[in-house]
Amino acid sequence: MQKDHLTHVPFSSLGLTDSLLESLEDAGFAYCTPIQAATLPLALKGQDIAGQAQTGTGKTAAYLLAALHHLMETPVAEDAVGPWAIVIAPTRELAVQIHRDAELLGRYTGLKFAVVYGGTGYDSQRRQLEAGVDVLIGTPGRLIDYYKQGVYKLNQIEVVILDEADRMFDLGFIADIRYLLRKMPAPGQRINLLFSATLSNRVMELAYEHMNNPQVIRIESEHVTAENVRQALYHVSAHDKIPLLLGILRQQDPRRTMIFVNTKRAADRVTGYLLGNGYEAGVLSGDIPQNKRLHLLQAFQRGDLPILVATD
Repeated sequence: MQKDHLTHVPFSSLGLTDSLLESLEDAGFAYCTPIQAATLPLALKGQDIAGQAQTGTGKTAAYLLAALHHLMETPVAEDAVGPWAIVIAPTRELAVQIHRDAELLGRYTGLKFAVVYGGTGYDSQRRQLEAGVDVLIGTPGRLIDYYKQGVYKLNQIEVVILDEADRMFDLGFIADIRYLLRKMPAPGQRINLLFSATLSNRVMELAYEHMNNPQVIRIESEHVTAENVRQALYHVSAHDKIPLLLGILRQQDPRRTMIFVNTKRAADRVTGYLLGNGYEAGVLSGDIPQNKRLHLLQAFQRGDLPILVATD
């Protein structure tokens, strides 16, 4: 996150464990973002949080730091079996990113992390769970699948995190979420952290049903990173869209570009025009195998793939 979106609250002032402060220093993080400054002091004291925050605000680090600090400060019996914390995400890509961030922030904690999601790696993910895990991250369907098979238990959960709760509703996962939450200790016996781009009535109903008097935190739109993004709107006919796109790419010469379209057919068509004009591009849509999707995203993040055409 850019420096003008940081607060004057240093992580070192929050009482985080030394192992977490060391990982933050390694990552170059010294000061909190607004959502971190607003939620961490409360969450570190065990207060439930219902936070309104969009992507790019630092919400992932906020809830991971709270969860990891709690686990480091809470002793367990040597023969006790986790997981102790669970993060539920609506999509595979988000789950993978959360897992990556958890390993970064928890690198000096000695905690074991695992991520599970559908579409690939069924046996390898199962073996990872069977080997033992402290922090479990996953999508609802795969989490329920392994739970019903007895691969892991939920009776020892101390921290529950729901990320992008509004998307859970959009994707039809709420029945699955409620199923998982009801298999855990009662809300008063765990820390519950919910984050959502919008705190709609249905999201707040879920919060009050499965959380313990959550503190509602809203980050105003002017504090969101997207404010710093330059936006432009072009009103053009369908016939002129491709020429305009090619013109923008030639003029701006961006290092990385994401192009969103409505359908897979449109994605293939746009990619064809790009390839035909000498641009290297890849397609990301729902029918792409999971392994290839992750490969494309990683290549895009590294800068090896300059243009990614995706369905929304």
